[in-house]
Amino acid sequence: MSKNLFRKDVSIVICGEAGQGIQTVESILIQAIKFGGYHVCSSKEYMSRVRGGENSTEIRVSSKRICAYVNRIDILIAISEGAIDHLKERISDNTIIIGDEETLKNVGKEDIIKVPFLKIARDIGGPIYANVIAAGAISKILNIDKGIFDECITSMFGRKGEKIVKGDLKAGAEGYKIGENIINSDKIKIEIDKDTQIKDELLLEGTEVVGMGCIAGGCRFMASYPMTPASALQVFIAKYGEDFNIIFEQSEDEISAINMGLGAFYAGARALVATSGSGFALMEEGVGLSRINETPIVIYLGQRPGPAVGLPTRTSQEDLDLALYGHGETPKIIFAPGKLEDAFYLSQRAFNIADKYQIPVFILSDQYFADIYYNIPSIELENVKIENHIIKTDVNYKRYEFTGDGISPRGIPGFGDGVVVVDPHEHNEEGHITEDQNIRTKMVDKRLKKLERIKKDSIPPELVGSSNYNTLIVGWGSTYGIIKEALDNLNMEDLAFLYFKQVYPLHDSTIEYLNKADKTIIFENNAESQFANLIKLQTDFKIDKNILKYNGRPFSVDEVTESLKNFMEVV
Repeated sequence: MSKNLFRKDVSIVICGEAGQGIQTVESILIQAIKFGGYHVCSSKEYMSRVRGGENSTEIRVSSKRICAYVNRIDILIAISEGAIDHLKERISDNTIIIGDEETLKNVGKEDIIKVPFLKIARDIGGPIYANVIAAGAISKILNIDKGIFDECITSMFGRKGEKIVKGDLKAGAEGYKIGENIINSDKIKIEIDKDTQIKDELLLEGTEVVGMGCIAGGCRFMASYPMTPASALQVFIAKYGEDFNIIFEQSEDEISAINMGLGAFYAGARALVATSGSGFALMEEGVGLSRINETPIVIYLGQRPGPAVGLPTRTSQEDLDLALYGHGETPKIIFAPGKLEDAFYLSQRAFNIADKYQIPVFILSDQYFADIYYNIPSIELENVKIENHIIKTDVNYKRYEFTGDGISPRGIPGFGDGVVVVDPHEHNEEGHITEDQNIRTKMVDKRLKKLERIKKDSIPPELVGSSNYNTLIVGWGSTYGIIKEALDNLNMEDLAFLYFKQVYPLHDSTIEYLNKADKTIIFENNAESQFANLIKLQTDFKIDKNILKYNGRPFSVDEVTESLKNFMEVV
């Protein structure tokens, strides 16, 4: 196959400075590609700045379902002069580079396809149109009907007025002419099969689906302080919350945010807070308050490299230990969705399960998963329901009544005749402060006793691939799509993947899967293999090989495939 012919899958990367409209190009293209009948997946990497630097978005177009990032660049759209240098480690001899003739005039590579994006944009009305011209050129190269492209433009820019829409439609038309010229020059040829049914599928982003799950879970209040990558969930809830009777409060800091959330849940309104590593560190005392007075809370923890500010716009899986360990000994649950469907169902479930067991429940995500887009057939809603665990109190109500399973009936102020007393100190059954040593022991035992039922309610890991495996890959959270595609690439009967969407507490079946394997390998985006350590702590099983990446970038399908090949050759 020549380097310019793509029959099954093509990886297109758009790169430019912050402020040059890279995200606009992505938004136009992924919609046009989906409506054009292709499977699509996009992911992004960006610097922590408003202007300048170099940001890139990868858009994969395929004849099969895809939900993962690849390192390979087939076509690079270089919007800025620094784009090629920024991506030099990913550019190969097979990469086709398309860029503006003015912007890349000092770039010495001879095989660049140089086109007059900026000149045409100025003729239309200004440089701002260059990104739409580029989007039009790519759409034509992908054989997307221009009517579909024009509908996407009109839908996206309609609110900006007729003049803007007219200019963007003209820019798109000019882009299609450029794309036609590139096709006629025989420099790029796309022959990827289309499926007309894809146009009716959902095209969703990781953060959006978490937000939808929170709404479906009955969230009624959210308080948070902005912090990447959790800020996107705050924006989503703030934008759509009013339509679902959700109050959103941007608090002055993370400490006030979690205490507002606890106040809401105490009063009977399901509440959510969202933050990242160092922001969660400020919430720890509030989490302790949730744990001792058994007030539910749902915490969305968007992971990024730390400590402190670290790499604010990059990705990691570093905060598992942060969520897992805290002051005191009480139960908690930690979910880590790795595919869009799980992001919805787990986020919805988080509110029911927090309410049921009166504990903090964590949703662990990260920058990579928060920002990824891809198409899925649907989200099934038949079994989605809000479970009510609040009781009407009577005059003899005891907030922390000792029960056989450790779960005390939870009342709320004003619903019944009882008084709902909570306290951050150790307390008796009525909720009043105590230092009685026997009551202290009984209260600790009561809270820990919930673990028995929580474990029965835990979600088992999902086995992907052959059940007759000898070698087992372990992964959790956002590594799902990457590992699954690598597994599909290798197509080995004796290799399977165990995907964990709930990382604590571990389901009892975990050890059965692990013991069945002759060899095990785990992929994690952290330096200490935090999940492998947790598995060892909980099951006494030691993973054989740990592949760790902690440079702020996600694993790619390419590198996981290569790592697995090498591992299989050794074993």
